[in-house]
Amino acid sequence: MGKKDQKEKERVEAVLELLRKQAPLTVKQEKFCNNACVERFLRAKGDSVRKAAKHLRACLSWRESIGTEHLIADEFSAELAEGVAYVAGHDEESRPVMIFRIKQDYQKFHSQKLFTRLLVFTLEVAIQTMPRNVEQFVLLFDAGFFRSASAFMNLLLTALKIVAEYYPGRLHKAFVIDPPSLFSYLWKGVRPFLELSPATMVVSSLDFEESLEFNDFSSYPRASSLRFDPSSIPSTAKIGSCSSSRFSFTVSHHFDSLKPWYLSLADTSGSKVGPTSPSPSMLGPALISPLNARSLSFASPAARTPRGGIYGGSASRPAKKSLFASTPLPERTNYGKNDAMSINHPRTPRPSFLQSPALFFRKECHVSRADKSRESFLPFLKFYRRPYDEMIYRSKMRPPLGGLISIVSPQLKRRHMSVSQRF
Repeated sequence: MGKKDQKEKERVEAVLELLRKQAPLTVKQEKFCNNACVERFLRAKGDSVRKAAKHLRACLSWRESIGTEHLIADEFSAELAEGVAYVAGHDEESRPVMIFRIKQDYQKFHSQKLFTRLLVFTLEVAIQTMPRNVEQFVLLFDAGFFRSASAFMNLLLTALKIVAEYYPGRLHKAFVIDPPSLFSYLWKGVRPFLELSPATMVVSSLDFEESLEFNDFSSYPRASSLRFDPSSIPSTAKIGSCSSSRFSFTVSHHFDSLKPWYLSLADTSGSKVGPTSPSPSMLGPALISPLNARSLSFASPAARTPRGGIYGGSASRPAKKSLFASTPLPERTNYGKNDAMSINHPRTPRPSFLQSPALFFRKECHVSRADKSRESFLPFLKFYRRPYDEMIYRSKMRPPLGGLISIVSPQLKRRHMSVSQRF
């Protein structure tokens, strides 16, 4: 561990030396280019000193062009009042969670530069609220106000590109909530070209409505009736029935149930299924089972042929030849009457672990992308549903980002937070 730490320190010092050779760093730039920041840029560029120094110099020039040192909350008073972009809180690992609820008309009345400044301002506020051991944040994009998938895609790509280029290693997860219907098709085409696409997930708020109102389905009799119990319906009470040698179809008197019909494998017709012989006492009545009750339409050619012979006739009288080509059949054989017991019905072979071991782990390991997105979004659902409070968000800002309102004494902030928590 000591050698690795020494190598990392040497790389950090080499990056800072290259930056100082190109141009002297100001006091604020020196404060920004601390060891943790340089290490993030090194990890993003594969521990390449030259690439990390070039990337960091581009980031410093971009921050000067945006004017990050002069961003204050008074510039975004309308956005803060409506809750367009804000820090909703911190998760279990003290990562700040930011929510962006931007309407589709926002881009019509505001320029792209203003949106970029609002995004950078929100990111800087989130970074200020981070503890010392935390370096990442979470983004929640609420797309429910957008009707155009392309308009929201442009906004999302702009935000993800800024985070990837000028805040490398900062994003933990990003969630797109309730996007337009055509967004999924655009996302499939754009996703392979995005650097932060593995950390971005698409979720729907409709999948989480059951967490509030539908916690227990068993309390609802209508829903609990979906679990059918065949013992609850008497076999004698029938409105109409259809029986055959393989199964019986019965309809009960109870119209209020969601499944008034059921399928029984009992032999109600009195006929026998399976091999028969001249001595019924030896074989007994035929039993109905899923094996002999199944359809043999997709079985092997030997299973589709009658028992008298493979070609549909007996040994003395062969069957007629068909004009149409059919599936090639095995060699012609003759079965005697005493060999009826030796006929084996074709069965699907059981899978072997040596042949296909993936079959034994498919059910446990196969998890769809939607299920993963849903499970990962559950810890952040409370931030998405929490109502927005402007004063609580402003109380998290530190000077100079907070503007004039950040000069308010901490006692007034605590009083307002206590009153808001009561309601």
